[in-house]
Amino acid sequence: MELPEHRVVADGLRFPEGPVALADGTVLFVEVQGGTLSRVPANGGPVEVVAELCPGGYGGANGAAIGPDGAVYVCNNGGFFWGEMNGRLMPINMATGTNVPPGFTGGWIDRVDLMTGTHQVLYSACDGKAFTGPNDLVFDSSGGFWFTDHGKVHADRWDKGAVYYASPDGSSVERKIFPLNGPNGVGLSPDESVLYVAETNTGRLWAFDLDGPGAPRPVERGHGGRCIANTLGHLDSLAVEADGTVCAAAISQGILVAPVDGSAHHHMPMPDYACTNICFGGPELRTAYITLSGIGQLIAVDWPRAGLALAY
Repeated sequence: MELPEHRVVADGLRFPEGPVALADGTVLFVEVQGGTLSRVPANGGPVEVVAELCPGGYGGANGAAIGPDGAVYVCNNGGFFWGEMNGRLMPINMATGTNVPPGFTGGWIDRVDLMTGTHQVLYSACDGKAFTGPNDLVFDSSGGFWFTDHGKVHADRWDKGAVYYASPDGSSVERKIFPLNGPNGVGLSPDESVLYVAETNTGRLWAFDLDGPGAPRPVERGHGGRCIANTLGHLDSLAVEADGTVCAAAISQGILVAPVDGSAHHHMPMPDYACTNICFGGPELRTAYITLSGIGQLIAVDWPRAGLALAY
């Protein structure tokens, strides 16, 4: 496919991720290396920093979502070791293959007041085990949220990743799906009966049947997922279209478009190797806002179909 026409909404960013299109005509996003939550007019303009989420320079803001209380919930991966590949910023030590930064102690989930920028850590562990790389999250209509813990890549091993379900008031977090090999993007089907998870290290897109909010259908063995797409690249974050089609950022390949009816998936190319996230906004949710993390841009693309309206 040909590279789609696009417009640059924001430039000069430090590994942007987690776009969220708001009803007021702005787009929220994080800068993973910068540790900030910011917003910009959807048609471009000055970038406003909403919150500094990495005190002392420690941490790495990642996925973001609006909760039922109007606050912004942000996954913080705890920080990366930063390097360059072909002159583009990448969260990895190219010499050793590790992405663990010096002094790493774990990641967490933040709740951010959108009006004041004040924030608090909701969760940093589950059952006494610290998170090693919270990455992305999605709310369901009951008010709870799913989030992935991607883990970290060490010089000689990978952390086993997992998917968690949590309450937005900080009262409850439970591990629901385990193990996964680098779980990243997460999203829900239009009727919230299926949870989609993009697995970075395998390039697989998984579907998990749900029996209700926070309740994956029990299985006898394995993690219970159905692979609905398998690619040669590395999958990142995702969004869902109104008809249930899953759109996942695919490192080096653009946006993976995967119809859930089993028909052939395809890739829409993007102007950066490190295309990392996508969300829908604008009139009729027909604009895709996409983060190009390697070149530090947030772009907008007129999408051929409508995106799915999020719970909040």
